[in-house]
Amino acid sequence: MANFYKDNDDIQFLFKNMDINNVAGIMEEGFKFAKEFDYAPANAAEAIENYELILDSLGRLSGDFIAPRSEDIDKQGSRLNEDGTVSYADGIKDSLDMLAKANVMGFTLPHRFGGLNFPNLVYSIANEMVSRADASLMNLFGLQGIAETINAFASEEIKQKYLHEFAAGKVTGAMVLTEPDAGSDLQSCKLKAFQDDSGKWYLHGVKRFITNGCGEVLLVLSRSEPDRSGGLGLSLFICDRGPTVHVRRIEDKLGIHGSPTCELFFDNTPCELIGERRRGLAPYVMSLMNGARIGISAQSIGIGEAAFRVARDYAASRKQFGGPIEKLPAVRDMVIDMKLDIEVARALLYETSRVVDYDVGYAKKLEFNPPTDKEQLKAIKEASRRYGRYAGMLTPMTKYYSSEMCNRVAYNAIQILGGSGFMRDYPCERFARDARITTIYEGTSQLQVVAAVRGVCSGTAEKYLQEFAARQYEPQVKDLLDILKQGTELLFKAAAFAKETGVDYMDLYGRGLVDIAISLICGYLFCGQASNKFDMEVDIANGKSNNGQSQTISMKKRKEMIARRYITKNAAMTKSLVDMILSGDRSTFEQYQALAGPVPQEK
Repeated sequence: MANFYKDNDDIQFLFKNMDINNVAGIMEEGFKFAKEFDYAPANAAEAIENYELILDSLGRLSGDFIAPRSEDIDKQGSRLNEDGTVSYADGIKDSLDMLAKANVMGFTLPHRFGGLNFPNLVYSIANEMVSRADASLMNLFGLQGIAETINAFASEEIKQKYLHEFAAGKVTGAMVLTEPDAGSDLQSCKLKAFQDDSGKWYLHGVKRFITNGCGEVLLVLSRSEPDRSGGLGLSLFICDRGPTVHVRRIEDKLGIHGSPTCELFFDNTPCELIGERRRGLAPYVMSLMNGARIGISAQSIGIGEAAFRVARDYAASRKQFGGPIEKLPAVRDMVIDMKLDIEVARALLYETSRVVDYDVGYAKKLEFNPPTDKEQLKAIKEASRRYGRYAGMLTPMTKYYSSEMCNRVAYNAIQILGGSGFMRDYPCERFARDARITTIYEGTSQLQVVAAVRGVCSGTAEKYLQEFAARQYEPQVKDLLDILKQGTELLFKAAAFAKETGVDYMDLYGRGLVDIAISLICGYLFCGQASNKFDMEVDIANGKSNNGQSQTISMKKRKEMIARRYITKNAAMTKSLVDMILSGDRSTFEQYQALAGPVPQEK
C-alpha cells in the first residue's frame, strides 16, 4: 500500500524535529478545549499523536486512492453543463467525498465548528501530500483558507451558518478576486456592491480566473464605495452559489485540469458583508492570499516530489552506455540538485508555517486572553510584532522559491527521461504542465520578490538571521556557520546599497537580494537539522546493496552532507550576486527602449 507520509523520510524527520510541542500548545490555547470537547487533546503528546494519525491516514489516502485517479482526471477535466452548472472530473468528486469522510476538510478550523484545529505546519504537510497525488485536487482541498477567513473576520451568525458545513466537507468555496482588468492589481477591482433601501447588499459584475468558481460559498472582493478609488473603496462579501451567479465559461488551461477555473457573472446577487466596510483588501483579502500563498508553496513541493521520484527511478533503471544513466556525471549532478532543491523548499515552507502559527497564536492571545501582568503583556506584544514581521517576509519567500523550484524540477525530470519524458506514457509532462501555474497564481514570482525584499532591506531579515546565528549547533558545522556569517555581512552590505540607491533599484535587484537571503536562511536550517536531537536511519541503496545488506545512513549525517554542499556552493553565488548589486548598473531603466527594441508590429 502506498503511503505518501510514511514513504517520505524528510517529512517525518522534519516533523519530529520541528517545534511541534509549542506549536500545539499555541493552537490549543493551553489545551483548554479538552474540557469542552472530548476529541480535543489534553496535552502536547495527545495533540502530536492526533497529528501523526491524520497524516498517516491522509498519506495512505493520497497514495492509494487519489494518485491512481490523477491521470484520468487530467484527461477528463471539468465540464460546463447546458444548465450553467459545472461537473467535476469523476475522480475529483470521488476524492472530495473520501476527504470529507476522513474528516480533513476542516483542518485548521476550531473544534467548536467540528474542525481539527490543527496548526498551519501540519496543514502544509497535508497539502504537500495531496498535491503529490494530484495537484488539481489540492486547489479544492487547499481552499480551506476561505473558511479560515470567515472564522477570522465574519460575524458569529455568518460563522455558524457556514463553518460547520465547511468542516464536514459538505461545501467548497472560492476566492473571487480577479477581474478582466484587475489581476495582480486588485485595487483596480470594479465589481459593484450596492445596498437597497432596506440595507441589503447585492453584487453586480464580472470576475475572471476564479479557481473553483462553481463552489457553493463565494468570498467576493467588491467595490462598495463608488466614490472611492483604490483599496479603500473595497469590501469583502460572502454569497451562496445561486440562480444569480452565472458561470459564463470554464477556462481551457495548460494544466491542473481537475480544478475548474471559471468566469463568473453576478447579476444583482444577494450577499452579506464580511467584517467592516472598506477593509476588504487590507487586511481581509491580504490575510486570505497569504494563506493561499503558503498553500501554493506546499502544492509546488508536492509536484516537485512527484516529478523527482519518476526521474530518480528512471535514472537508476534506464541502461545506456553499459550501465544506468545515473552513472553519468551530468545526470548524477542533476538528480542531486533536484533532490536538494525540494528539501530546501520543504525546510523553508515548514519554517514559514511554524512562524505563521506563532504569529496567529500571539495575535489571538492579545485579542482574546491578554495577560494582566504588564511585563508579560509587553513581552507578548513584542513577540507578536516580531513574528508578524517574520511571517510577512517568509510567506512571499516560500511561495517564490517553491514555485520556481517545482518548475525547475519538473523540467529536469523531462530532461532525465529524454524522449520518454516528452511523451504521455510518463507523467512528467503532466507535472510540468501543472507546475507552470504555480509561479503565476496567488501573486507572480515577481510580486513575491517585491514583497519579500522589503523584509530583507528593512532589518527584519537581519534580526531573523541573528536569531539563527545565536542558536547552538554541532561542532562539525562550525566552518559552515562561518561561511553563513560572511554571507550575511555581504547581504546587508548589498541591501544597504540598494536601499540607498532608491526603491526602483531595490526592486530591480530584489530577486538577487531575496535569493541570497533564502540561501542563508536555509543554510542555517540545514545546520540546525544536522544538529537536532532526534535522529533516524534512512535507506540509501534502494533496499539492498550488492552484498545483500541494507545500506543506511543517519539522517543527521545526511543533513550535514546536504548543508556542506548547499552552503559552499551558494557562497560563490552570494559573492557574484553582491558584486552585481553593488555595480550600480541602471541600464534596465536608462536603456530599455534600445535594449528591448520596439513593440513588434506586422508590416
